[in-house]
Amino acid sequence: MIDTDLYEAKRLYPFQEETVKQVLDEFRTNEHPFNLLYQLPTGGGKTVIFSAIAKQYLQEWGKRVLILTHRIELSVQTSHQLLAIGVKNKIINSEVKTIEDQLDCDCYIAMVETLNNRLQDNQDFIENVGLVIVDEAHYNSFRKIFQYYGNSSILGVTATPLSSNKTLPLKDHYHKLITGESIAGLIKMGYLADAETYNYDVNLHGLKIGNNGDFTISSSDVVYSNFFMQEKLLFAYEEVALGTKTLIFNAGIETSIHVFELFKKHKYKVKHLDSTFSDKDRKDTLKWFKETPDAILTSVGILTTGFDEPSVQTIILNRATRSLTLYHQMIGRGSRSIPGKTNFQVIDLGNNVRRFGYWQDHINWQDAFRFPDRFLESRISELEDMEFEIEFEFSKGMEKYFDVDILTAFNIKENYYECLDAGIKGKLAIENSMNNHFEAILNKATTLTEGFKCMELLQEHIEHRLKNYTRCISKSTDNYLKYLMDTYNRQLSQKLRMQLDD
Repeated sequence: MIDTDLYEAKRLYPFQEETVKQVLDEFRTNEHPFNLLYQLPTGGGKTVIFSAIAKQYLQEWGKRVLILTHRIELSVQTSHQLLAIGVKNKIINSEVKTIEDQLDCDCYIAMVETLNNRLQDNQDFIENVGLVIVDEAHYNSFRKIFQYYGNSSILGVTATPLSSNKTLPLKDHYHKLITGESIAGLIKMGYLADAETYNYDVNLHGLKIGNNGDFTISSSDVVYSNFFMQEKLLFAYEEVALGTKTLIFNAGIETSIHVFELFKKHKYKVKHLDSTFSDKDRKDTLKWFKETPDAILTSVGILTTGFDEPSVQTIILNRATRSLTLYHQMIGRGSRSIPGKTNFQVIDLGNNVRRFGYWQDHINWQDAFRFPDRFLESRISELEDMEFEIEFEFSKGMEKYFDVDILTAFNIKENYYECLDAGIKGKLAIENSMNNHFEAILNKATTLTEGFKCMELLQEHIEHRLKNYTRCISKSTDNYLKYLMDTYNRQLSQKLRMQLDD
């Protein structure tokens, strides 16, 4: 018998009860298996909702429920809520190698990477799963698990139904999206605090866009660690947020440490937190932040999900982002409503509001789900793409396959204009780029098989270069880019065949 007194069950609000009914009705009326995506703003209580769905599903369908998360904190929160409503469950963490008796439990919570490792060894690691619930479903790491549960229905839950990888849209995996209450609606009903937003115009020249589509950490550290940006941050805090519990989001560790030193120098109660901290140090830091009035916590990435501290009064975006999901996640950390807190403050030091609009603004999530490319293009203009230099960041370990230094020394945009200045056709820059890729591959590859492996790994980099070229000539249609890619790869393959043998 579970001692549910150990955990406090969160009661469902009326709109949450309606959501549970709506989701279960979808599974009742659609042919199994059915993949459903559910959207609800941060702070709307997704964990409470899908825990109630899991309980009802177990009772009605009699099959197991598997809940996937990407952070251990989210796994623990979910486990506690399930226990509180009387659902026995088991967390699959790195210590769980086997499940001795599957009859003992019908609900499992697993971290993605851990479960993937277990399933690679044993595809029947968890049997008779009828429903897979995916928390933070916009992350693409969950897809590797789906192949093992092709006969199970899937419920994805997210605040922003936009894939973290724009080449893998959510509409390709989920049959339907249903949306919950809007941010404005939750504010009006008193479930979320309202945001007072303060915009400070900042000079972001020097930021570079990486191959993931967002600004690179290295260029963000350079821009946000300089004296003038630090001074603007301190000025904004003292003008708007002085004496409030404040959470500062930064892009890089170097920036966050500079922020910590700046506020410490001015005698403010401040601590720094990033992903390199041990579990104990992280818990100690968050405990200090919770218990300390007027505390300032400067952080990097780690608090965007799985963190719930309702006493936060001010959110400072000390970074720029091109991710609407990240924008909502950061601001959402201050939106929890508690007695005496109906508002919180947002200080934007990254021109993010100009990019995405205000946090409370209406968003047509159905449009985002069905036409993600068009949706994103309408928010991030080509003009902004041209404002920032596009920089490619190679994954770790790529230097084993090709010479990265040779590739980083070549800039197709610069080469294009050098050709024009010399009275040569700009299109020669493509040939020069291909020769550069050819040289980088030959520096490492000794056989044709190895050469083609390098080419495969370089596809994103080739596309990145050709996109920069199309921007130079103002001809960036998808069809033209595809034509350039096909021609480029065909000619590069021919050069490799002439030089390398197997």
